Amino acid sequence: MDTPRERRPDADTGPFVRPYAFTRGRARAQGIRLDLITMLVATGRSPGERARPSYEQRLILERCRAPVALADLTSELDLPLGVVHVLLSDLLQQGLLEEQRSAPLAERPSPEILQRVLDDLRAL
Repeated sequence: MDTPRERRPDADTGPFVRPYAFTRGRARAQGIRLDLITMLVATGRSPGERARPSYEQRLILERCRAPVALADLTSELDLPLGVVHVLLSDLLQQGLLEEQRSAPLAERPSPEILQRVLDDLRAL
């Protein structure tokens, strides 16, 4: 029989882990600013002896073999955004992950072309 401390509204959900347990008590990412549309990709480097990625960080690296947006990554991991930010901060600082920059403005289509495409799509 469960003691009152162990009861959960839905026992089938599995164990409940507080977000700070994933980040070793840290609440803020150090030195990074990422938008939800930031594309992330694993560098393929080995973590080395000193860096030991957590289970969640290994999941991040696995999912980032191909570029993935932060919003998609957070959704796939089913973790709070703040937790993912802290985990990403560690991986970025260790050189195991990097931001994939979007094309410079000069390489992007002009607003006129985009408007024409939008108009043509609406005409369909």
